Amino acid sequence: MAEALAIGIDDLLISDLVERFYGSIRNDDLLGPIFEKHVADWTSHLARMKNFWASVTLESGRFRGNPMLKHIAVGGLDDVHFNRWLQLWNETVDSVVFNAAAADVFRTAAKRIASSLLTGIQVHRGGLDAISGKKEKQSC
Repeated sequence: MAEALAIGIDDLLISDLVERFYGSIRNDDLLGPIFEKHVADWTSHLARMKNFWASVTLESGRFRGNPMLKHIAVGGLDDVHFNRWLQLWNETVDSVVFNAAAADVFRTAAKRIASSLLTGIQVHRGGLDAISGKKEKQSC
């Protein structure tokens, strides 16, 4: 936590980042309809996402939940959705996070999270065979 605070990551920055990011999500032609279908209470969702990002970046331990199960339950998510999510996230980071080291923390964590969720979804759909071709392609 001390390292994150030293580079400017705090609850205020996380709140601003999350609020702006989900504003972009809600206005996005690809992701907006998905979120509108699955998020009934935006105030609660934003609070949970702020706790999630505080747990990721500040190691606050405030978040409780299983993001993998939530994303599997959405159905139909694939790399196009996660690539768009990352694009919007990175654009928001660029407009909100002015410390380069802090921006790196947010970008790196988001990339890791998106990759993990996508892999989990693919395994859920098709077992380990669903990702074995992916790993072979990456090693080529």
